[in-house]
Amino acid sequence: MIVDGYEPKKVKPISLDELEKYLWGAAVLLRGQIDATSYKEYIFPLVFFKRICDVYDEAYKDAMILSDGDAEFARADANQRVAIVPLGAHWDDVREVTENIGQALVTALTRIEQANPAQEFYGHKVGGLSGIFGPKQIWTNKDNMPDRLIADLLEHFSQLKLSLAACPADEMGTGYEYLVGKFADDAGHTAQEFYTNRTVVDLMAEILQPKAGESIYDPTCGSGGMLIKCLTYVRDKGQEWHGMRVYGQELNSLTASIARMNLFLHGVEDYSIVNDDTLTSPGFIQNGHLQQFDIVLANPPYSIKQWNRDAFASDKWGRNFLGVPPQGRADYAFFQHILASLKNDTGRCAILFPHGVLFRDEEKEMREKLVALDLVECVIGIGKNLFYNSPMEACIVICRKQKPADRIGKILFINARDEVTRKNAQSYLEGKHIQRIASTYHECSEVEGFSKTATIREIQENKSKLSVALYVNHDDEEIESVDVNDMVTDWDTTSNQATKSISELINLLEF
Repeated sequence: MIVDGYEPKKVKPISLDELEKYLWGAAVLLRGQIDATSYKEYIFPLVFFKRICDVYDEAYKDAMILSDGDAEFARADANQRVAIVPLGAHWDDVREVTENIGQALVTALTRIEQANPAQEFYGHKVGGLSGIFGPKQIWTNKDNMPDRLIADLLEHFSQLKLSLAACPADEMGTGYEYLVGKFADDAGHTAQEFYTNRTVVDLMAEILQPKAGESIYDPTCGSGGMLIKCLTYVRDKGQEWHGMRVYGQELNSLTASIARMNLFLHGVEDYSIVNDDTLTSPGFIQNGHLQQFDIVLANPPYSIKQWNRDAFASDKWGRNFLGVPPQGRADYAFFQHILASLKNDTGRCAILFPHGVLFRDEEKEMREKLVALDLVECVIGIGKNLFYNSPMEACIVICRKQKPADRIGKILFINARDEVTRKNAQSYLEGKHIQRIASTYHECSEVEGFSKTATIREIQENKSKLSVALYVNHDDEEIESVDVNDMVTDWDTTSNQATKSISELINLLEF
């Protein structure tokens, strides 16, 4: 039976290249009307809305075929299988509106959110679409979004059907992440807050090797890329991943919504993303304590200065067991939060940090306690330009609550600064780079000029400094990577001092 000319087997798949051009085409329509940094506020929700409606239509028409045209059964069946799209709140309903289109869109999005509430699971809201479309007032501001422009966007996205048959979850998710990356290129530094180079995330997953049934957490999850990578890693190993639970927290409300959309479009159902400040209001509490996880991956904001240090000094969750970080650098606040979030038996983490955490004097006492606790398993120095809009070299710190017997009392250092490829103004890790670094970690092998194991005693004799080059290169003189934030702070301080001196000199001359 054919319903409305629909035959599932004859749906033409959308190529990834076609999908990417289609998605980015919306940004072209917005150019000149709104600032590039705001593109994501409009494009991500529209793509998500279109996807939901197309997948719903697909499920509805499949059910119509199975039921020999029973529309009531088909609607009920579709509502059970995918996100509910209430009558009158469909993409096509909004597309038919010719005046006050923004308000019609807001009404449809609101009704979809209300029809798909999150489920409570041990005090956490899991899944659901409540609030997922982000701020809606942007659609009714006709100065930025006149009816003509919204209509153009609707017509642009109506060119393709984003059904599962035409665009499977993996491909749709890949397309969504492509958009995230494009915004990082096109919109300047603001996109860094929710995008980490995918190849670096691939390396982190390859090191942690998540397994079916494990819980995964990212306390600064951005668009959810690290969480998704862990799930696809398990899937690619042929293991069951659908029942795995992923958890994330993100301060930026729009970015938190993007993470939820991203997970949904990748076919992930069992997720919980909290929109709040991880340091002041950790989102995952269980039985009066921080919830603990098998795996934690994170790329915390680097050396932030605006945070509540006083509250952390008396943290009721016990996350200051190493000490209280200086006001100007919250890195060790995130570090301690992550360590406190690891399960005592299986807990392991991979964290992207600026090199400064490995050697800065102001964090010396905390680093000494960290080294003495023997939680750090490996420190990997990676190359330059692996982050959008930043030439910074970073490091990956691997920690484990229960080290294997042969690694107790030791830390492996890997100098992977040269393991990077740069092409078309982009830097990335190739498969061979990831394989070399990951195999060195897993085998705990020592390679001249590339990797070296140091004992806790040796490290403590070096003032507990964890600079990779200090151990791998066997330099007599200490070598420490430049911390970009230190450079900026020093420059700012010097500049202020110079300005003050000049002002004083001018005052003296006038006197």
